[in-house]
Amino acid sequence: MMANKELVRPIARPLARPIARRALTALTLSAAALAVLPGAASGEEAAGVLRRASAVMGAGELKSIRYTAEGSGYTFGQAYTPGAAWPKITVHSQIRSINYDTASMREEFTLSRAEPRGGGGYPLAGQQRNDQFVSGDFAWNQAGTNAVPGPRFVADRVHQLWLTPHGVIKAAIKNNATLAWRTQNGKSVAVVSYKMPRRFAATAFINEDYLVERAESRLPDPVLGETTAVTTYSGYRDFGGVNFPSRVEQSQGGHPILDVSIKEVQPNAPADIALPDNVRSATERVTADRVAEGVWFIAGGSHNSVAIEMKDHMVLVETPLNDGRSAPVIEQVKKLAPGKPIRFIINSHAHFDHAGGVRTAVAEGATIVTHATNEAYFKRIFALQNRINPDRLAKSGKKPKFKTVNDKLELADGTRTIAIHRITGGDHNDAFLMVHLPQEKLLVEADVYTPGPPNAPPPATPNANNVTLVKNIERLNLAVDKILPLHGRVVPLSELYTAAKATLPK
Repeated sequence: MMANKELVRPIARPLARPIARRALTALTLSAAALAVLPGAASGEEAAGVLRRASAVMGAGELKSIRYTAEGSGYTFGQAYTPGAAWPKITVHSQIRSINYDTASMREEFTLSRAEPRGGGGYPLAGQQRNDQFVSGDFAWNQAGTNAVPGPRFVADRVHQLWLTPHGVIKAAIKNNATLAWRTQNGKSVAVVSYKMPRRFAATAFINEDYLVERAESRLPDPVLGETTAVTTYSGYRDFGGVNFPSRVEQSQGGHPILDVSIKEVQPNAPADIALPDNVRSATERVTADRVAEGVWFIAGGSHNSVAIEMKDHMVLVETPLNDGRSAPVIEQVKKLAPGKPIRFIINSHAHFDHAGGVRTAVAEGATIVTHATNEAYFKRIFALQNRINPDRLAKSGKKPKFKTVNDKLELADGTRTIAIHRITGGDHNDAFLMVHLPQEKLLVEADVYTPGPPNAPPPATPNANNVTLVKNIERLNLAVDKILPLHGRVVPLSELYTAAKATLPK
């Protein structure tokens, strides 16, 4: 335990920046109060450092904040090859409005791709605007006038809210942080650690000027189990009495996800973020529509699945998003053919929205069918510990079983054949599968084609992913009447060809 004299001195040298008189008063009172605690425990020591940092940074009276930034971002979980860096995007504008009192945040992004390969849902050309929210235990995106519930985003957005520089101080104070001291480059650094139950664990590094310069954190992730984030803050400036960094950099899962320059900061800006009623009352909806004998299109959400009945078992194409989506999908599939276990679950690719329920499938005991490139990656990440908010796999203790595909694999039982093919030649993913039912002339695919609304005109310029799918269908000479997309509605093959401005084969 550190001696009491350590509590009343600056971390390494006198504060380098002038601060408001009331902040200085708070700092002095904090130090004086701690000086009379001869046996202060580490929690009390941490509280003293945090009060000093709060005074210097202007966090104490900061109820809300709005800031704008621009720079670079990266699409987490959407790498072109498993384990590679996340694809880079250009952040033309980031506007973040935070209400610390209500634990709410709105984030308005204007983005475009900075490189063609990889996923992320962004257009291949041009800019896209995203309007994203979190409030307490709820998250949603705004699409026009519609609030679209997004429970899978809660963990990350809560983490982002409380990993802002002032959020770090407030969360550490609220969650009984502990303190350690380190020497870095010959200077003392206060290392404050805390946990927000079921959300994340964080360690904040407070420098000699009592400014948060770095935060290392761990948070739950449906694919990785848990993932590590590192956030650095530099170039602090005074914005209306609040010290805020002029640059924020962040990595997650071992790769960069953000590097932005702060352009404007408005302390205590209005941030009244109302929770929409439909988001508050949203539940996971799972529908099952029969499209052929023994084949069901499993929909009801943003991501679809397909259930296929075999002689003595079931095959499920895709367990997306997380336990919250994939668990009810699995339960629905069990009702379609009682007594037939789900023996195989086919994963289209390792992008995190499509692989988010693979851990759920492993917990179910199913064999995972995926491209051979993905096997080592899945084995490695499924072995990672998951302690913050254990999911079904962590609770089950089961080990993954794999059946891998290179260019083609068939699952057959004498009554039905399922042909699994690699999609080649595209920029979305390099270990990418589609599923063909030759007898029924059905094709199941993800992300290379998402049908537009009924009767919508085709795009003026064909989407390159749509063209890739057409080329693969023709390369493999597949007989297809209908496409069962893992986003959107079931459509005849002709709609794909119209969108791709291709000539439908006779």
